[in-house]
Amino acid sequence: MNNMTVKEIKTLVEQLEEEDPIFEQLQKDKRKGVQKAINDFYRKQQRLIKEREDFEKLTAFEKKLYGEGFSLIAGIDEVGRGPLAGPVVAAAVILPQDFYLAGLNDSKKLSQSKREEYFDVIMKEAHSVGIGMIEADVIDSINIYEATKKAMLQAILDLGCNPHYLLIDAMKLQTPYPQESIIKGDAKSISIAAASIVAKVTRDKLMKEYEVTYPGYGFGQNAGYGTREHLEGLQEKGVTPIHRRSFAPIKDYERK
Repeated sequence: MNNMTVKEIKTLVEQLEEEDPIFEQLQKDKRKGVQKAINDFYRKQQRLIKEREDFEKLTAFEKKLYGEGFSLIAGIDEVGRGPLAGPVVAAAVILPQDFYLAGLNDSKKLSQSKREEYFDVIMKEAHSVGIGMIEADVIDSINIYEATKKAMLQAILDLGCNPHYLLIDAMKLQTPYPQESIIKGDAKSISIAAASIVAKVTRDKLMKEYEVTYPGYGFGQNAGYGTREHLEGLQEKGVTPIHRRSFAPIKDYERK
């Protein structure tokens, strides 16, 4: 090994398995660059182990249901209850039993780029994905709670198959399918976490499109939430067709 450069050893280490006997030889190499490469390798292995352990914790609900004979388990979550504008969006996702995506978690804890990366993987590898969307005028007529349930039911219908079991984030639905409501489910169930990402990315993309249609409110950045830019836009331009008129302070503005 002494006839190899540090750069060559770094490249070699990246290709090795932890049990490889070559590590015994490398441990004797006193060059700082070699020892750093070894330490970096072991830190990476520890990170991968933790990612696997964290992922396994998120599959506890699914594994229990698989063991009971349920195979098509749909995780359901929504995004957009709080904004002043735009729809509430729900997603239903059925993952294959061997699905693995390190770092998958509640969409709110991930960066936008990571959400979009995971969204692409989920859409490619999921057994089924369904989307439900309830617009502002319907939210105003039936209230946001009922609109959220309606969006979730739409998402289930959009799956294109009949799920065997539903895991729902903090909500109970009137459906023919057995279900479990899980508080903070997007941090406890891999299926709900996947649904939260699909719903979030879907809605964010839509709000970016609305920013083009209705400029001046910052919809592409604030996703319809009541930021300073959004409120200033309301003052200057008035209420748009995608605003929720039953929400304060929207109901205090006259449509221009």
